[in-house]
Amino acid sequence: MGNKSNKAGSGKVKGESAAKAPKLPPNSDVPSTYAEHQGSGGETHQITSDPAMTMTSQQGIPVADGQNSLKAGARGPTLLEDFQLREKIFHFDHERIPERVVHARGYGAHGYFELTDSLAEYTRADVLSSVGQKTEVFVRFSTVAGRAGSRDLARDVRGFAVKLYTKEGNWDLVGNNIPVFFIQDAIKFPDLVHSAKEEPDRGFPQAQTAHDNFWDFVSLSPEAWHMIMWTMSDRAIPRSYRTMEGFGVHSFRLVNASGKSTFVKFHWKPKQGLQSVLWNEAVKISGADPDFHRRDLWEAIESGNFPEWELGVQLFDDDTAAKLPFDHLDATKLITEEDVPIRIVGRLVLDRNVDNFFASTEQVAYCTQNVPPGIDFSDDPLLHGRNFSYLDTQLKRLGGPNFTHIPVNAPRCPVMHFQQDGHMAMHNPKGRVNYEPNSWGADAGPRENPEKGFTSFPAPVEGVKQRVRSETFSDHYSQARQFFASQLPIEQKHIGDALVFELSKVERVDIRARAVSHLRNIDADLAATVADGLGMALPEAAVAARPAVDLPTSAKLSIIANGPKHFRGRKMGLLLTDGSPADLFSALTSALDAGGAAWEVIAPKIGGVTLDDGTAVAAKQKIDGGPSVLYDAVAVLPSAEGAALLASDAAAKDFVSDAYGHCKFIGYNQAALALFSEARIPQELDEGFLTLVKAKDIKRFITECVKLRYWPREMAVDLDAQSIR
Repeated sequence: MGNKSNKAGSGKVKGESAAKAPKLPPNSDVPSTYAEHQGSGGETHQITSDPAMTMTSQQGIPVADGQNSLKAGARGPTLLEDFQLREKIFHFDHERIPERVVHARGYGAHGYFELTDSLAEYTRADVLSSVGQKTEVFVRFSTVAGRAGSRDLARDVRGFAVKLYTKEGNWDLVGNNIPVFFIQDAIKFPDLVHSAKEEPDRGFPQAQTAHDNFWDFVSLSPEAWHMIMWTMSDRAIPRSYRTMEGFGVHSFRLVNASGKSTFVKFHWKPKQGLQSVLWNEAVKISGADPDFHRRDLWEAIESGNFPEWELGVQLFDDDTAAKLPFDHLDATKLITEEDVPIRIVGRLVLDRNVDNFFASTEQVAYCTQNVPPGIDFSDDPLLHGRNFSYLDTQLKRLGGPNFTHIPVNAPRCPVMHFQQDGHMAMHNPKGRVNYEPNSWGADAGPRENPEKGFTSFPAPVEGVKQRVRSETFSDHYSQARQFFASQLPIEQKHIGDALVFELSKVERVDIRARAVSHLRNIDADLAATVADGLGMALPEAAVAARPAVDLPTSAKLSIIANGPKHFRGRKMGLLLTDGSPADLFSALTSALDAGGAAWEVIAPKIGGVTLDDGTAVAAKQKIDGGPSVLYDAVAVLPSAEGAALLASDAAAKDFVSDAYGHCKFIGYNQAALALFSEARIPQELDEGFLTLVKAKDIKRFITECVKLRYWPREMAVDLDAQSIR
């Protein structure tokens, strides 16, 4: 049979794709006896005589006993002179640093950016000019509202921050997976975040916006409603970091060698295609695996399935900007790809996991003001506020001004200046001179370089000093309407479902009504659907500062319309029992391996199963710990006897009923029908079920799985859908 190389140390076939199997020490999965040295109290001592392996204190002093503190007698008091205990406890007590106020929960990886199309005509930035050049990067993905210990699959915006270590200094492109934002002016950022986070008197709800404070704020902030459409869509519950887009959000400037400026918006396009989960699925994944996105990224990179994005740019000049029906400096607006096409200029590849989470992912410090010569800022007021804010954030979190001395933050190009000292300075300027101008000749240190140095674009500025919002920012509903209209019907349904769910958690009826009043300016049917779902009368439409207009739809705003073209990088769950058919298992796993997809075996016992030809197969998941929500598709291949046993098991029935309810493609053999019946799957199976008998059935099954969901099924399994059908 296939998978001959996928053997566990015990002789079993491993219960997962060989490529994604964790790298364990040889024979670590073979049972052995406990044979560690024990002390007088039965405590374990692992001993070495090799100086290179000898444990030391932070001062390099060798440790003889790391299991016991120094006492006066075996049962006596601990002695104050025990510097080894003091140092270990001292360091432990100070391990934590302040978490980020926003984007606290994140995950990162190393990689590179390769330029494939030069933008030298538009910018003098070397990183965007030299085709073929590879630039080291560190990317951090994150949720926004939750704390560091919250779950991955909260309904939330995702941070998509890229640090490029260019030859001309660090470039931090600090974006999100959504191209717009809730607010137009940075002065509202504290209010937005306060409203979205847990309510301060009770400390909950955590990592979710389904509560009064958030909806009170956005129902009083018309500018937020374009972003609300995005966060209530499936964009806010991505299947993976690997299957979401990234956006720079703001307009920036590219400035060429002649000093000419061109506006630019940055886009990261996933080569894996777009994909999200369903809300019910997200809720269950959060219980089964709160680290779902972290684990997915780690395993993809470890298995050599390196995630990749294309860097695209939208380039436009002042004349084009003036003709847009909105102000491009407004961060609540986007420019559709139909209006300004995206030009692909490079690729981003993540190919190395971090060696230590804290050292890299937790200590990385992004600052939007970090741009190399040739890239500059527009007058977006939200961007300006971010530029001002980020240094304070790093000072608070990392303890001082020298956070660039931390390896993950350190530029890879030469760094020369006269800044010195401060908390935890790792290096200072050498020699006598620490100021400029000076007259010390050869020892004078660095000098200004007008030719190579960063220069700001000399944009003309005039106006009266005042606190005011530009009238060009006042259309709050047209693009919200455009986004909703650009979604496929099933995606529009999900937006309505999300709004009903979120607003059903709001206790104050007046806040619910005020929120629905904004929907009337976006889409009449959506407003009616949400009002009906909440069991309330339809309120009057909110007063619009500027009446909404109908804009052309954009196919690029849909997730489903921009899904994957292959099953590579996805994961299939194989539910097996003793006596499962070896030929189907071999053919299916071989086909998945050949197509670059991952697979895992789910079984009644973690010890695995024995197939009908006697082959022992280990399990990756026990049935009550490996629900179908963890997989993109499932194959149910029990023996007849095994199916009868599974039919009496609640977790096994949940496995197939959830896969059915979440519209997944399900491969099955004849024996599985007994389990389907007990799980209350309709006797007449829809086209999302595929019988697996021969090799050609396997090929057809995997081909269908590329679609990811059999969407017609949702209309049959969702009460809200049935009520409007």
